[in-house]
Amino acid sequence: MAYNKKIAMFTYTALISTLTLFSFTGHPIGKKLANTDPGFAVVELFTSEGCSSCPAADELVAKIQKETSEKPVYILAFHVDYWNRLGWKDIFSEPAYSNRQNQYSSWLNASIYTPQVVINGQQEFVGSDESRLRNSISAALHKTNPVGLKINSTKENDRSVSVHYQIDRNISNSFLVLALIEKTASSKVLRGENQGRTLSHVQIVRNFQTIPLNGQIEGMSEIEIPSGLDNQRLEIIAFLQSRENGEITGATKVIISK
Repeated sequence: MAYNKKIAMFTYTALISTLTLFSFTGHPIGKKLANTDPGFAVVELFTSEGCSSCPAADELVAKIQKETSEKPVYILAFHVDYWNRLGWKDIFSEPAYSNRQNQYSSWLNASIYTPQVVINGQQEFVGSDESRLRNSISAALHKTNPVGLKINSTKENDRSVSVHYQIDRNISNSFLVLALIEKTASSKVLRGENQGRTLSHVQIVRNFQTIPLNGQIEGMSEIEIPSGLDNQRLEIIAFLQSRENGEITGATKVIISK
């Protein structure tokens, strides 16, 4: 009888230890379980093929993208154009993407550099800082009460997509951002700081627009598709953003319909 008590005590202790460990460790952000997170994370990476520090950040967000494929994590890689003057023109870069980074500099009172990451429009840091990126995404996923946003898309032709959006409440002084995303691409860099390297990219912003809401909770818009893009590799990420401080209050995405 004493032997059975020892077995029972060992089993009970092991069970308590296991439950305690599970409670405090939880799951990594990439664990493929049913999504019960109440929040979301919009991860904006400002990067450039002309920057020798950027490939590490590009590789990190590619890893995060793969790990969080079933979670509300929305990654957008904005290729800025101010590195182009140093000998290599990044084919994915646009002045508008540099302007967006400048806007964050104003909103967040932050410096402009690459690689730079902004999370939900509210915090910025070096884009290759894996620990901080993971912690920030995890914290964003556990925030509650995001604004509900739904979108669907219809491909009008090879050059444009119509997007219908619907918001679950009226939000003041905000706009809707629509970003056309190329999921993957690569480029061989012939000059500049990354000369001789073949760089791989994910979630590349190829076009984006901001739509003033002016109290509207539903509407339509069109976004142009640059020539030469494979529609099978495109999606649209949409999010709601405050004009006052850049806070992103709701987000979603949709694959472009044929």
